[in-house]
Amino acid sequence: MTASSSSLHDTGLAKDVTQAPNQEAVVEFRGVWKSFGDLQVLKDINLTVRKGEVVVIVGPSGAGKSTLCRTINRLETIDKGQIFVDGRPQPVEGRELYKFRAGIGMVFQSFNLFSHKSILENVTLAPRKILGLDKAAAQAQAYRLLDLVGIRSKANAMPAELSGGQRQRAAIARALAMAPKVILFDEPTSALDPEATQEVLETMQQLVEQGTTMIVVTHEMSFAKSCANRVVFMADGAIVEIASPQAFFSTPKSERARSFLASVH
Repeated sequence: MTASSSSLHDTGLAKDVTQAPNQEAVVEFRGVWKSFGDLQVLKDINLTVRKGEVVVIVGPSGAGKSTLCRTINRLETIDKGQIFVDGRPQPVEGRELYKFRAGIGMVFQSFNLFSHKSILENVTLAPRKILGLDKAAAQAQAYRLLDLVGIRSKANAMPAELSGGQRQRAAIARALAMAPKVILFDEPTSALDPEATQEVLETMQQLVEQGTTMIVVTHEMSFAKSCANRVVFMADGAIVEIASPQAFFSTPKSERARSFLASVH
């Protein structure tokens, strides 16, 4: 997948130049705005993420990165604009929204595992309840996914018995169990120590190698450099730059991006 360049419109906000209809487009933002009261947290977001692409969103705290991620599956509603997933406009509510969310995996910074269920039960619950898999099929899939993320031996353990890195890898297996069109990662390593962070990043690297479509909000610049097809830099609710990792980290176009990179090195 080649990296797309970006252009600046007269608003001063970076626009994704891949706005033409495309069969491979998995997620599309078209003129999305979002506010919390008087605070404008997303400003005219235009972005297209294609099948098999890894888009990493970086920027300072308060830039709107997590809010952007959470609007995709409507954990946050938007004020204006449209969001499409796999060519379908985002439903507002009800059964259609429920089905829409089933095709979007989400990995949170706080794991969000069911504490009263084993890891195996956490991974099999949604495929059985939503996809209608029988118990044997759901468990076979779960064991395969737990093997993929390196914690098959923990299948019968409870979340509290696992380390933070193991819990986050279980959360990744749970997201994969729904065969999602895209997986959203919202700061997946921010609550982890360095060793656990490395475990999770290695698991995410495996998903990259398998061609998983991913949108990743992270402060891990090493992951952005090595795994992203494109880096989206946000500041003050706006997309300021969209570039390949090589271009962004070597020759950022905006002073805002240069200042950010200087602060994280």
